[in-house]
Amino acid sequence: MSGSLPDGLELVRTTEEFDEGSVPAGLLRDHRVAAGVWGRLVVRSGALRFAFGDAEEFDVGAGDTVVIPPEQVHHVSVDGAVRFVVEFHRIP
Repeated sequence: MSGSLPDGLELVRTTEEFDEGSVPAGLLRDHRVAAGVWGRLVVRSGALRFAFGDAEEFDVGAGDTVVIPPEQVHHVSVDGAVRFVVEFHRIP
């Protein structure tokens, strides 16, 4: 849905699967991925809202992904059933 990961990155970690009841509070407010690390939000079912910094939120539904560049401020909001994970990638 939103961009693609740069070539040459390797997957280093995937979070546990979150749902509307288990999404960590830190994801609901502005936060960043560490320097040198790319995130990729993967929505497995349902939908959530995503925004980079103060930009307008957009819907992310089942099967959609959002690529999150290093140090880019972002947050999610959840209003309904959803299941998702966040992958973390970096240059080997």
